[in-house]
Amino acid sequence: MTPEQSSYWQTFCEATGHDRPPEDVFAFGDSPGLAAELLVLVLADRKKATASHSRWHELGEEPLPRPGDLALVLDGRGEPACIIRTSRVDRHPIKDTTEEFAWAEGEGDRSLAWWMDAHITYWTREAAREGYAFNTGQDAIFHRFDRIWP
Repeated sequence: MTPEQSSYWQTFCEATGHDRPPEDVFAFGDSPGLAAELLVLVLADRKKATASHSRWHELGEEPLPRPGDLALVLDGRGEPACIIRTSRVDRHPIKDTTEEFAWAEGEGDRSLAWWMDAHITYWTREAAREGYAFNTGQDAIFHRFDRIWP
């Protein structure tokens, strides 16, 4: 963590009595602009879920979230913005995503059609960067969370 991130985390710990490091420190999305856009939704308590391709967890690029985990969420500049607590984690094929999950993710018009279009575009872009073929039969990690700080 950067000094600013560590200071933010320490302030949280002092205020709440929490006494361990975060399980993860991350920004949503794959660009500063997308990170900022999605953070606005988290801070408004509209975005309460996210999905990541299972490949990133299997390759060790991202820790697999577990219920109760705390994560420090960053803005598009890498500055600390909030802390979330994982409430539920599921794994299943992307094609089996539900309307309810799309709504909880809080993006776009919150429909499953919008969610599928946006996520297929995102994961196809990531697959091209990483050199593999994306398809909706692949698994994703469906991560639900609550913003707990501030």
